[in-house]
Amino acid sequence: MLKTISAWLVACIITGGLLAGDIQTAHAAGSDLVSIQTPSGITIKAEVADTPFKRSMGLMYRDHLKKDHGMLFFFGQPQAWNFWMKNTKMALDLIWIDEKKRVTHIERNVPICTKSDDSCPQYRPNSDDAVYVLEITGGTVDGYKIEKGSRLHFGQP
Repeated sequence: MLKTISAWLVACIITGGLLAGDIQTAHAAGSDLVSIQTPSGITIKAEVADTPFKRSMGLMYRDHLKKDHGMLFFFGQPQAWNFWMKNTKMALDLIWIDEKKRVTHIERNVPICTKSDDSCPQYRPNSDDAVYVLEITGGTVDGYKIEKGSRLHFGQP
């Protein structure tokens, strides 16, 4: 099935690009979910972005995200990973997490960027030890009791 989805994505790109609805369908069809246990006891169901294509698309073009859902970006090595909100249609909370699954940095309620060029602001942590970045609905991080130093519990994506 994954080969079928990949072939479909390539065909869409070659024949004129993906429409927003096509991108949402592609994300939903090809995404694994990981359960992330928060300090508040709430479980977030997160799509895994573990390939260059999935990481570059992220949550772009999405109109909404369920409150208990998100996207977990997985990187093979620790670094101060930059994020931006180009083509993202909803505010997000961005959470950088180290390899011990401790929160190292949070950007709250990051606004959308409507610029059509590449001048959208970039968001970067203060340290270079993030292996994961979790994106969730803007304004929800405090309700989950997630703060710098918190430990999140999830399996290896």
